[in-house]
Amino acid sequence: MESNIAESGLRDDVLANIRTSLKGRPLVFIGLMGAGKSCIGRMVAKALDLDFVDADREIEEAAGCSIADIFKLYGEEAFRDGEERVIARLLDGEPLVLATGGGAFIREKTRALILEKSISVWLRADLDLLLQRTSGRTHRPLLNNGDPRQILADLIEARYPVYAGADIIFDCDESSKEETRDGVLALLARSFDKDGNIIR
Repeated sequence: MESNIAESGLRDDVLANIRTSLKGRPLVFIGLMGAGKSCIGRMVAKALDLDFVDADREIEEAAGCSIADIFKLYGEEAFRDGEERVIARLLDGEPLVLATGGGAFIREKTRALILEKSISVWLRADLDLLLQRTSGRTHRPLLNNGDPRQILADLIEARYPVYAGADIIFDCDESSKEETRDGVLALLARSFDKDGNIIR
């Protein structure tokens, strides 16, 4: 069932107000793997009539190989360098919705770019939800060497305090992707003042 924002008849007004509040700034989704950055980002972009870009896919296109291969062949630091360059280029382009990899916001220079040039949204999810969503997936290099639950728990401990610096925080649960999309849009709609500034 669609949430109230979809049923209210105000959806077009809500979306128009969000677009106005963004003032041409990109909307950047951050969070751990499995939080739904690409799925929800793509749906929010469609609702707002904006282009959607997945930073990881852009990095793979630029490198000519998969992220897993980049990690294996060149190491994480080389991947983060490429990620930073790709995100910097995307943030200087047309207004869009961007889904970033889980480690992007952790790197200081990349985080500074995101905070300066975009509106950042952290999709916050608990360990059990992330584990459920990433189970059985082999394309996530950080989960391929060790116990996924422990790896995710360690990532939560290390990264969540940094993710907390995002402009907007949305708590994910087991709601449908449509309900999550509408929840994010509803949160965005009430997160700006009349001048387009984030309400803290």
